[in-house]
Amino acid sequence: MGFCSKSQFSICPVVKGNLMNKGELVDAVADKTSVTKKQADVVLSAVLDAIVEAVGSGDKVTLVGFGSFEPRERKAREGRNPKTGAKMNIPATKVPAFSAGKLFKEKVAPVEKKK
Repeated sequence: MGFCSKSQFSICPVVKGNLMNKGELVDAVADKTSVTKKQADVVLSAVLDAIVEAVGSGDKVTLVGFGSFEPRERKAREGRNPKTGAKMNIPATKVPAFSAGKLFKEKVAPVEKKK
């Protein structure tokens, strides 16, 4: 099921920089609430697992203000083999998609109010 621990979304080493990994997110949640880091990790893992399970089953998950997770259809198309240049058919597939909500978008790129 997972690649680092029991949960598919376990804390794994990630290159630092302008990137917040799951461990740092767990720390932030624990700091903003009255739960331990271990409890925050369990809750965050459960939330992520529930979202993946729902979207994997074809459902849309909407977190008002944050955004929506949903499966989307990618149509079949013609592509090319990058090595040989030969044409090839790429079959239709489902992919996970995220659409940011209004509050999230405004936090990332604040809208200036007109005077």
